Amino acid sequence: MKRIRTFEEYGRTGLKQYGGFIDEEALPVLKGSRGAKIFSKMADNDPTIGAVLFVVNMYLRRVSWWLEPKGESKEEQEAKDFVEGCLDDMSISWNETLSEILTMIIYGWSFLEIVYKRRLGPEGVDHHHSKFSDGKIGWRKWSPRSQDSLYRWEFDENGNLNAMVQMPPSDYQIRTIPLEKALLFRIMSTKGNPEGKSMLRNAYRPWYYKVNMEDIEAIGIERDLAGLPVIWIPPNVAAKVTDEDKAAFSEYLKIVKNLRRDEEEGILVPLSYDENGNKLYDISLLSTGGRRQIDTGAIIERYDIRIAMVMLADFLLLGHEKTGTYSLGESKNKLFTQALSAILDSIAEVINANAIPRLLALNGMEAGSLPQLVHDKVEDVDLAKLGRFISDIARANISLASDEELENHLRTAADLPKRG
Repeated sequence: MKRIRTFEEYGRTGLKQYGGFIDEEALPVLKGSRGAKIFSKMADNDPTIGAVLFVVNMYLRRVSWWLEPKGESKEEQEAKDFVEGCLDDMSISWNETLSEILTMIIYGWSFLEIVYKRRLGPEGVDHHHSKFSDGKIGWRKWSPRSQDSLYRWEFDENGNLNAMVQMPPSDYQIRTIPLEKALLFRIMSTKGNPEGKSMLRNAYRPWYYKVNMEDIEAIGIERDLAGLPVIWIPPNVAAKVTDEDKAAFSEYLKIVKNLRRDEEEGILVPLSYDENGNKLYDISLLSTGGRRQIDTGAIIERYDIRIAMVMLADFLLLGHEKTGTYSLGESKNKLFTQALSAILDSIAEVINANAIPRLLALNGMEAGSLPQLVHDKVEDVDLAKLGRFISDIARANISLASDEELENHLRTAADLPKRG
């Protein structure tokens, strides 16, 4: 029998990665940087997804965080005070840092490089400015490394993650960021996949069909209002007998394709008759009679419901369009709050397991005195109020991302907290 080597790693996670490129996603369009662009488009352009993401971000950023010492000894209290001071001494505030971490909700993962500094006081040079003058090593910032800058991942021979390799703008040079100097956050992960799984992944299919149905609906409305343009042309032009006929045919084909109802609408048609007094050229609009048999609004609404369900935010539909009653609010509230709490728990776990131990080790502090970053309870959500707010924003197709003043005004009107 072969002797077992205790410290050797025999198996592999089974992650499909080739040369650092992950191949776990079944849909080609959602792989790698292409997928990051799709998820960004979903978050930025879809009213339902955008509103839910804003609410999640808002409630998570309102939660209080603090350091708890491991025990009551002097060393443990000093370690806690030191880490607390380092968090408060970063050039990027905790709220901004948390917002960058929460991009993992959209993309499935977020990667922040830890940048250190020597604490040389307010007059420190070369980015060593600090509130403290003790010469210790602190955090300058946890700097985000955007998901769309990812080129590939670097793994060791056992399949363990070593680094993120990026190719960021504006110089698009290859840069390798060791995992030992970074923090990798994920919503969920299987097979040790560094890219996790986006909260929007299962919303992609309904989102895709919803967007296409909205385009079809818009085209249909325009055609119903304007009518279907029809141009009557002479047989010789239709047959393209001569070069002049071919040129005329091409021009009238362009007209019938591009005819739109707007402030510049209009068309010039030659006044030409055949020997029997019939017009050789004419244009008319065919209009539809009655209503369409297919209710596109109901189809789009169905996809909106599926998107909300995937994001555990179908509470926004309670009391609307006969999709439920507020009596379901208590159970929906609990589920939604638990999901938010789990996200914060995963963030705290990564920081406590990686950022804090490394910082103390760099300063020669006892590993046994590790403080823990903890968070307050996610407050209960008033689903009736929140549901109405999100639903109204989504239905109005208002983009909150580009107008913080408008967003805060709407939140104040809804008796909700302002954007942090």
